[in-house]
Amino acid sequence: MPAVTVENPLTLPRVVAPADATPRPVLAVTTAPQGGTFDHQDSNGGGGTITNGDTQWMTAGSGLLHIEAPPESLVVSGGLFHGLQLWVNLPASDKMMAPRYQDIRGGQVQLLTSPDGGALLRVIAGELDGHQGPGITHTPITMIHATLRPGAEITLPWREDFNGLAYVMAGRGTVGAEHRPIHLGQTAVFGQGGALTVRADEKQDSHTPDLEVVLLGGRPIREPMAHYGPFVMNTQAELRQAFEDFQAGRLGTIPAVHGMGE
Repeated sequence: MPAVTVENPLTLPRVVAPADATPRPVLAVTTAPQGGTFDHQDSNGGGGTITNGDTQWMTAGSGLLHIEAPPESLVVSGGLFHGLQLWVNLPASDKMMAPRYQDIRGGQVQLLTSPDGGALLRVIAGELDGHQGPGITHTPITMIHATLRPGAEITLPWREDFNGLAYVMAGRGTVGAEHRPIHLGQTAVFGQGGALTVRADEKQDSHTPDLEVVLLGGRPIREPMAHYGPFVMNTQAELRQAFEDFQAGRLGTIPAVHGMGE
């Protein structure tokens, strides 16, 4: 697939953030592949701690409140860590489904290697060449965390009805058959085709010995979308209703208190 690259920096300082309102929008994925720790709580009772290589897969569905923050001990000790949060839209038929939380440990993902051993692939969700990841999705999606040693190259089979993206979490390399350069904080958007190609540069920075990249894609939903902040719906009327439900406290509380009336 041909590819273009766009700047997409991600900075996550160690601060405690207020709870996010996430009414009826999307499936949210948080992964912590580059160190550090996140604690998660939501108004549906989901929660847990993710560390190196772990993933939390949260389906907001009919709406909930959630918060992700480092534990107090890490806030006190200071420093930086690198996490990645991805928001995936849901089709209209699934937007009002019951919320769900999946806790995926690093050891639960499907581990694959390239024939030469130069690349390690972690299939978090979806399928790659017959190998299935543990993440449960509501539309066809594939999400992979790949680590490539300097000079290593992979060409992965990819469904032609999927779009394709590559986000670089660390290191430098190239993407596509044209070997377009890509580096930390950039996203490559692939064009049409049945394969994704990624290559790590022969020389990496001393503090990032490998190329770390997230490869993801899915079948486009192609439905109308109305959104504002974390609110994602199909129409303006649905968006107004989402605001009203949030302001009326219908999305619950953190920590969750089950058995509450309407």
